[in-house]
Formats: sequence, structure tokens, C-alpha cells
Amino acid sequence: MAHFLLRLFVKNADQTSDPKVRAAVGTLSGIVGILCNFFLFLGKVIIGTLSGSVSITADAMNNLSDAASSIVTLVGFKLAEQPADAEHPYGHARFEYLSGLVVSAMIVIIGFELAKTSVGKILSPVPVVFSAPLAAVLVLSIAVKLWLCLFNRTLGRKINSTTLLATSEDSRNDIITTAAVLLAAVIEAVSGLSIDGFVGLAVSLFILYSGAKLAKETISPLLGEAASPELQSRIVDYISAQPKVLGYHDLMVHDYGPGQRFATIHVEMDCKEDPMQCHELIDDMERECLKSHNIHLVIHYDPVVTDDPELTRLHILVDDLLSEMDARLKTHDFRMVPGGGHTNLIFDIAMPQDTKLTKQEIQDKLEEALCAREGKTYHTIITFDPLAFNQESCEHQ
Repeated sequence: MAHFLLRLFVKNADQTSDPKVRAAVGTLSGIVGILCNFFLFLGKVIIGTLSGSVSITADAMNNLSDAASSIVTLVGFKLAEQPADAEHPYGHARFEYLSGLVVSAMIVIIGFELAKTSVGKILSPVPVVFSAPLAAVLVLSIAVKLWLCLFNRTLGRKINSTTLLATSEDSRNDIITTAAVLLAAVIEAVSGLSIDGFVGLAVSLFILYSGAKLAKETISPLLGEAASPELQSRIVDYISAQPKVLGYHDLMVHDYGPGQRFATIHVEMDCKEDPMQCHELIDDMERECLKSHNIHLVIHYDPVVTDDPELTRLHILVDDLLSEMDARLKTHDFRMVPGGGHTNLIFDIAMPQDTKLTKQEIQDKLEEALCAREGKTYHTIITFDPLAFNQESCEHQ
């Protein structure tokens, strides 16, 4: 059904990096969500009022919040579709993340209000009138929510949207909570045991948990999370396959919303290569990366010395000494400046944030070990980079 609706309402649905296509998919999800959730809300609020069930009424309010969330999602995708302008040169795609944050905040508010109502029902219980229409509405709700869950999951995976995947997860949660409400109504009808208020409280707590979880997931890209391993691999696999490239490091990816990713990377080439040819190759790589992977890539050219045996030997030695301290410590941009009484070694170290070693300890231990091994005085001039920027760094052997 999801694929049928995509073909019917979304033009060029396979071009998922196109902001217009993403907006159309988000609009489709939003409209379907609004209609389904609003009709579920009407059915449940009528049955909940007639039966006196606070848990069913609570579940109805959850559907109303889901309808409002669908409106926010729809608006968010529309705003994210806007092109870049003078004030926002990186586009407006982060509106999609912001809409997800608003949705999660609404879920938390609804959950809090329903918790208060359920506590009141626990303190002052009122019998629930079980009926066939009540059971029918709840079973229908579960079926509709199951379809919405699968529908939004399909759309979310199609365009790689955390907002739509979160909406799918929210529908899955609704299936669980509605099933719990139905179970409470059946138990009370069969045994006379009034657990409606407790189930309503459990539903509200589940809603609160879901809202908090969704908030965490939507805040993360807004704060600036690390690029996924899959995205890093796409970039470095392409770079490493190019001629003349000896190595790469310092990969940084900036996410300005779906379809708006900017990246920088340092690429190592033999210093004896023609600079003009290297520049032309870099230009080609940047253009192809944008065309094939939709990533705005900026490449920094690092010329490296490949025919100095002493430099290569010291580079390997330094890497070995660092590995003895912490196997994750790696070097790049390694240079050597000989002097009269000492030799300067200049390089960068990719440093894990959770290492127990301080920068000064690493430098002191390294210089001490070098002097002990070589019988010479070495001064190290080190730039420490976060390991997160160098997860994929390598040098071709």
C-alpha cells in the first residue's frame, strides 16, 4: 500500500535526495496520519465517555496528539523544502529535525496530563461499562496503528528520515498501549477488578518514555552528531580508490539536514606529483562526490615525502611507541626537521577522547622513549586531533 501511494502521489519518488521529493513524502505521511488519528480520536473519545473508561479516553488523547504531530511533521517538511538564501546559505533542511523535536515535546506534555488524570481515577475509581462497540473500536485502532507503523517505516526508510521512523515507532508504541487498554477493560468486565486507572497511568508513563526517547534522537543531529560509519565509508572508499591518493585523514562531516551534508578531508599525495594535476584530480573528486553521493566535499591537499628512508623509519617507530601507550593513537602529517643538537619531529596525533593519558604525558613519554631508543635528542611538535575526525584515516602501504 505504501509503495502504491508513493507512486500515486509522489512524482519521481526514487529521487530521495531531492528536497521536493522529501517534502512530498513528508506531506503524504502527514495527511495520512492526520486523517487516521483524528478518526481514531473521535471513536475512542465517544466510547471512552459512554463507558466511563479513563484509559480509553487517555488513549484517545494520545491519538489527538498524534494527529497534531502529523500536522507538525507536514509543516516541518514543507519548511525544510525551502532553498538556501542569503541568511541561510546551507538551506533549511534542519526544519525536519526541529519538527521531530516539537513532536516529541507534544508527546511528553500529553503524557504528563494523562498521568494526572489517571492518578485521579485510581484515587476515585469509576466502573467501566464494557461493550461490543468498545472492543470493536480498540481492535480497529490496533489494526490502523499497525498499518500506520508499517506505512511510516516504509516511507522513513525510503528517504532515510529519522522523523518518519520516529513516527513509525510512535505508532508501534500506540499498538502496545491500546492493547493494554483493551486488556484492562476485559479484565474488569470478567472479574470486576478495577485496574483502569492503573492501566491509564501505565499508558501515560509509556507515552512519557516515548516522548523523552524521541526528543533525545531528534536533538542529537541538531547538536552535531558524528557521521554514521556507513556515510564515512562511502566517502573514504571513494577517495581511496582514486589514483595518486596515498592516504587520508581528518574527515569531518557537517549535517545541515537531510540532503545537506558538507564534508572536509585531508588527502595525501606524493610531493613529487605535478601540483596542477593534483589540483585537477581534487576538483574532479569534489564534483563526483556531490554528483554521486550528494555530499559537498572540500579536499585539502597534503604533499608527503615518500623517498626518505630515515623519515619513514622514524614515522614507523613513533607509531609503534604510541601503540604501546594506546593502540588507538595514530599519526599523520609526519615531518622531520634536523638540527645541530636535536631533531624536531612534527606531526598530528588522532587522540581518543576517553584515553586516560594527557597530551603532556604522551609527549613526554614519546620523547623519552625516542631518546632511549635512538641515543639522540628529539623534540616533538604535536597537534592533537579528536579521534572522531580520524576514524577512517589511513595510509596506503
